[in-house]
Amino acid sequence: MFRMLVHWVLAAISLMLVARIVPGFFITGIQSAMIAAVVIGFLNATLGFVLKVITFPLAILTFGLFLLFINAGMILLASSIVGGFYVYGWTPALWGAGVLAVLSMIIRAFSKE
Repeated sequence: MFRMLVHWVLAAISLMLVARIVPGFFITGIQSAMIAAVVIGFLNATLGFVLKVITFPLAILTFGLFLLFINAGMILLASSIVGGFYVYGWTPALWGAGVLAVLSMIIRAFSKE
């Protein structure tokens, strides 16, 4: 339970960092970041998973780069659901998905036991 809570907080902090780095990617506060982290996680676990399974051949052909588009779509969908979390277009969503992927890799590298 504690590990899931830490992961949730780190995901919210990652979203706040992306909002500072990527133009067109805005979060109004930590509460919006926490809610957005939950919504993005839920969307990736449900709809994102289904889309990744359906588009698996395309992901193989593009060496996995198409998965960034799916993640960007999940970010755009989450921004339309969560108040205080705004992403203005596909370009910021793609950059945000890329930066989030890099931050996620860094967090996972340091959280290995």
